[in-house]
Amino acid sequence: MRGRLRRLVGWGLTRPAVQAALPFVLLVGVWQLVVELEIYPRAFFPGPGDVAAALVALTYKGILPAYLQDSVTRLAVGTAVGALVGIPLGVLIGLHPLSYRFFWPLIIFFQAIGDIAWLPILLIWFGFTLTTMTFVIVYTVVFPIIFNTALGVRTVPVDVIRAAQCLGASRSQILWEVLLPGALPNIITGLRTGLGYGWRALIAAEIIVGTSGIGFMMFDARRSGSVVEMILGMILLGLLWYAVDAGVLRPAEQATVERWGLVRATG
Repeated sequence: MRGRLRRLVGWGLTRPAVQAALPFVLLVGVWQLVVELEIYPRAFFPGPGDVAAALVALTYKGILPAYLQDSVTRLAVGTAVGALVGIPLGVLIGLHPLSYRFFWPLIIFFQAIGDIAWLPILLIWFGFTLTTMTFVIVYTVVFPIIFNTALGVRTVPVDVIRAAQCLGASRSQILWEVLLPGALPNIITGLRTGLGYGWRALIAAEIIVGTSGIGFMMFDARRSGSVVEMILGMILLGLLWYAVDAGVLRPAEQATVERWGLVRATG
């Protein structure tokens, strides 16, 4: 019986889902322990059960699904626009020295102006609207994509490009079949980094500008002093990003650059 239980535990620990959940289980255990010790007043430091109850209540009222939908939609639109702008511009900068000399100083200059620094003037231009939040997200997402795409294009070995030229490949074939696949690990890294920055920028924009969304929910909770809703918002932010990474970015990476042998699999 003991041997069977040991084999069952060993089998469970080899499952990716169990391995991913284990650190969170331990974290929740420590959290509950701190609550039970009453180191902080429960009103200021609610336990996992309180947060779960708030999750159920807000979901039942329909508030949480609506706010989640708004935040995810804003992030998706902002990231899509950022990728549509950043990837072609990064390829252009990586390919042509003249483009690099023209665009690079501008990119360095505007990158230093943080996304939040744009908010005062954006509020004058567009008011408390979706356009303001979308601008902030696109502005935040686009720079990591440009940098990584340009770097990826420039690191494709020249010998590979020359070999394709010797075999009669046209410029478009070299672009689509040599340069972009070679730069793909960097492009995915740029997308992953840009998405992470965009997610944080979205929450900041929703706190300042928004009338809905997870960031708005967390900021609005200060009026009633509802710490449990603030903690619930933070947990949702982490879980959503984890879901995006595990459900979208990671499979895309496995289906492309890992499958092609451009990077090593992480297991």
